[in-house]
Amino acid sequence: MTPSSPAPLPTKNGISSSYIWLPEGQWQNALAFLTQQFPAVSADVWRSRMAKLEVCDANGNYLHPHSPVQRGMCIFYYREVENEPTIPFQETILFEDAHLLVVDKPHFLAVIPGGQYLRETLLVRLKQRTNIDHLTPLHRLDRETAGVILFSKQIESRGTYQSLFQTRQIAKTYHALAPHLPQLTFPYLKQSRIEESDHFFKMHEVNGVVNSETLINVLEHRDDIDLYELQPYTGKRHQLRLHMASLGAPILNDLFYPKALPIGSDDYTKPLKLLAKSIAFIDPLDKSKREFHSRQSL
Repeated sequence: MTPSSPAPLPTKNGISSSYIWLPEGQWQNALAFLTQQFPAVSADVWRSRMAKLEVCDANGNYLHPHSPVQRGMCIFYYREVENEPTIPFQETILFEDAHLLVVDKPHFLAVIPGGQYLRETLLVRLKQRTNIDHLTPLHRLDRETAGVILFSKQIESRGTYQSLFQTRQIAKTYHALAPHLPQLTFPYLKQSRIEESDHFFKMHEVNGVVNSETLINVLEHRDDIDLYELQPYTGKRHQLRLHMASLGAPILNDLFYPKALPIGSDDYTKPLKLLAKSIAFIDPLDKSKREFHSRQSL
């Protein structure tokens, strides 16, 4: 469930407020609820946020430690991340009009805030750069993957562009570096059923009705690896990474497939060799052909 009206707290330094709905239960006051829901955040931190008028209800009423709370309330606040890593790579704006912002994302930069990343995310950086509070990504791109990604600038036209992805009217082309697959004849259509696995954040292939398709071709032979062109017809999470790994050619520097390695600090010298190279579609507003290409290469 999401709030039905605009957030009462304004965007601050590119960061939009977060919110939480109060479930069934009873709490002595706002401070008691927040410290119970967020045990990693101390009571002193919440007191400081409240003193700075950074916690409020859906009507914009600022909350204080002893403010009463009840089931069904929505509390807004600014999320904070301590010791957030700095991502030493810069995004590039490829195109902008009244409705769209097209960006060339670097490796290692998450698209939206989550986990240990807040300010060092593409969305927050772009909000700071453009001063567009309601900027929203139209599709997802893994943190480890670089390349072209589209953002919506206008709330009114957002659904129209989102429907292109939902109805598969977007043509995406990726480049990847991976080992040879001499047993296959190209172009090769990889089909499988992909579902979430029991391992955190990983997907896996299972028996059943096919729900993922990727057209694979070889663009160039390079010693013991090939440069592949990948065209996904579906958009399952980690689809390209899982499909290549299941064929016996995991994408170079993939820390998740075929085997997840221990989570540690990023090695900026070894980015995942996967690039969202281009995206093309017929613009639903003016019916013109749109095609955007990443300036990066593998």
